Amino acid sequence: MKHRRNLHMLAASAAFLTLAGPSFALDGGDMMKKLSAAIGAGGTVITFEKADVEGDTVTASGVEVGIASLPDDKLKIGDITFEGVKETEGGGYYANSVAFPDVDKKQEDGHLSARDIQVQGLTIPANAAGKTLDDLLLYETVSTGPIVVSIKGKDVFTIESTESNLGREDSGFTYDANVAGLKIDLSQVEDPSSKDAIEKLGLTTLDGALTMKGSWEVESGKVAVDEYALDFKNVGRLNFAVDFSGYTLNFIKSLQEAVKTAEANPNKEEANQAMSLAMLGMMQQLTFNSAELRFDDASITKKALDYAGSQQGVSGDQLAQSLKGLVPMMLAQLNLPELQNQISAAVNTYLDGPKSLTISAAPEKPVPFPMIMGAAMGAPNTIPSVLGVKVTAND
Repeated sequence: MKHRRNLHMLAASAAFLTLAGPSFALDGGDMMKKLSAAIGAGGTVITFEKADVEGDTVTASGVEVGIASLPDDKLKIGDITFEGVKETEGGGYYANSVAFPDVDKKQEDGHLSARDIQVQGLTIPANAAGKTLDDLLLYETVSTGPIVVSIKGKDVFTIESTESNLGREDSGFTYDANVAGLKIDLSQVEDPSSKDAIEKLGLTTLDGALTMKGSWEVESGKVAVDEYALDFKNVGRLNFAVDFSGYTLNFIKSLQEAVKTAEANPNKEEANQAMSLAMLGMMQQLTFNSAELRFDDASITKKALDYAGSQQGVSGDQLAQSLKGLVPMMLAQLNLPELQNQISAAVNTYLDGPKSLTISAAPEKPVPFPMIMGAAMGAPNTIPSVLGVKVTAND
């Protein structure tokens, strides 16, 4: 009797597990639909044929990506594998890693290849139309291996690796990105004059890197791009930094809605006009805090002066002296006496011994974008004082 009761218990347990199993299984189709909705908020369309689930792995096959405004132009991705997938509270999803197939595309004489494309820590929101941080599509790390662009069998653009990281904090996000081993081959340029300049300037091959670093405070919408730099050997480092406020979640949603409205309008001229008006309206919400453009020389300035001078039958030093006298004459037409003196002094200092050249804008108080646009239209010569523009060299 006891043996029979045990058999009944085992049978009941097996039946319960059989019935309960599917309710705990991942819904790959639902995950992909929510991913599509999140990506679609920015105007990108992603489609798939099916999504198979095995344990906590979801494999989406027949994936294609396109732009809503160009429905007939799609990029075939293939199969994407999501590993370590789990459903999050509220109906969203989280994947430990996402692996993409290698890219190998050929078109006429061109060839593009990209390997080891991965995303780590992907968060897919349950409701992409919401207005909270939990409604954003987020990642922790996006990386690739080598990327190569070839023309007629010759590699003209190569990258060793890329990596982008996004860190979530109480106030918002921090981010950084790095493109390593960036090489551009200019030896294939066919125009004789351009080819001559490239060779004499030593720019047959550009070898460098791209780096980015910044943060975003969600509540105030304060975006700080601390570093956006291109650094090439034997050329120099060009870095752009900017700080502005007003880029809130509401701003982002308004921008996404404006894009969708424009894409849905079959009259593209009318759609572009409406988009421009919408952008002007949204710009009212932004405030300028500061900006800086800085170039650190790594020998290219002297080479450029020597080459330009040779084209005019003078030495590089002689050309530099001519530029010192020419710059004030050119600036005098702008009716900006204070800034004119700064630029002239900076140019003289830089040409005497090229190290760095910096253009910065740091107003005493944040300046609303409408005020900047008003100054640009009504009194352009007041913009440097409105923004607190300064020009310095070798600092």
